[in-house]
Amino acid sequence: MMFNLRLNEIFRAQLSQEEFDKLSRFIYKESGIKMPPVKKVMLQSRLQKRLRELNMTTFKEYIDYVFGKDGLNAEIIHMLDVVSTNKTDFFREPVHFDFLTSTVLPEFVQQKAGSRTIKVWSAGCSSGEEPYTLAIVMADFAEKNPGFDYSIIGTDISTQILQKAVDAVYKEERVSIIPMETKRKYFLKSKDRSSPTVKVVGDLRRRVRFGRLNFMDNYYDVPETFDAVFCRNVLIYFDRETQEKVINKLCDKLRPDGYFFLGHSESIMNMDVPLKQVKPTIFKRL
Repeated sequence: MMFNLRLNEIFRAQLSQEEFDKLSRFIYKESGIKMPPVKKVMLQSRLQKRLRELNMTTFKEYIDYVFGKDGLNAEIIHMLDVVSTNKTDFFREPVHFDFLTSTVLPEFVQQKAGSRTIKVWSAGCSSGEEPYTLAIVMADFAEKNPGFDYSIIGTDISTQILQKAVDAVYKEERVSIIPMETKRKYFLKSKDRSSPTVKVVGDLRRRVRFGRLNFMDNYYDVPETFDAVFCRNVLIYFDRETQEKVINKLCDKLRPDGYFFLGHSESIMNMDVPLKQVKPTIFKRL
């Protein structure tokens, strides 16, 4: 009974305006994610889950823990996991993947770069649908172009969502838009038909590496220089100044003439970045 009572207390935990202001400033500083006043209810709801996990009944307890000497480093990753938005789909904004197949990959081969591996970065990869879509596209291209080789890196700020990407298991409905022939080649069906899931095949999973990266870091500790960077539908959560800084740091890892892909609602207009547009939301590194 006491346990149920404590749960009810946690469910009722309310985030005061002062507490919200303190947390929103901290979240913005650490992740670049904007938390305007209209997000107060959302933040309260999402952080209530952390209160339950930490067995706390008030946001004051939680904030004291977060900003205490023992809590800050340990809790920041969990907090950002909770507040980050992770919406993605396989073959989302398909025009980009069509352009990859029709232009980027043939160009790579024609430039006699086939002796090396094409490297692509999915920055803000969420639960893995984007990098695995990239792997599908490039695996199909490799079948028709002997000697073509590729590697993909996916990064995200959320460790929880990255684990889902590594596991590569998705509800069957998530792949409903993918043609049946492609699904047969690249996904394995679960045997439990009461909760149907699919798993990306091992050959494809081995082509994709995942790691945690915070766009607010001063330097992106990613060892490669890439031929293409996909950073789509991530920058919309940042203010304009932060967007420009992030794009410039991403471009530091993009080779000259490499391709940069943004989401359909994102723009580099009036930004001081080393990119030139070749198509809407598709750019080349200067």
